Amino acid sequence: MPQDSISREIAISAPIDRVWSVLTSGEHIGVWFGQGQPTSIDLRPGGVMILDHGEYGTFHTRIETVEPPHRFAYRWASAHPGELATDDNSTLVEFTLTSDGEKTRLSVVETGFATLQIPPEREPTAGYESHSSGWTEVVATLAKYAEQR
Repeated sequence: MPQDSISREIAISAPIDRVWSVLTSGEHIGVWFGQGQPTSIDLRPGGVMILDHGEYGTFHTRIETVEPPHRFAYRWASAHPGELATDDNSTLVEFTLTSDGEKTRLSVVETGFATLQIPPEREPTAGYESHSSGWTEVVATLAKYAEQR
């Protein structure tokens, strides 16, 4: 059975409101999860966030959950650049933030790999292994960026 879920967690030395802003504001998302340019985001359930991954493509995610400052989730069709994420072509990425004294604990879980149909040529960048290593890097980058704000 294919692996289905990736989880990462990190403690960030920044207050929850700052981490929430870094996680959900277009001016910040492009820095920790993109090419450094502002990201277009319609921050509401059903809204679209566009993630620019340079050579890997541009991804039109569909926002599922917005519960400031604790939960943010979106669908990501990483195997289908340029297509809007749907229930059938995407994974679900869920962020949870909790206050931990003067720090914020950030958890990210991406699920849905077991049933996802990935074209063979996209497997190296859209498959479980790629995302597993990718989230380790992305979470560390997000934490560092939030701490330096």
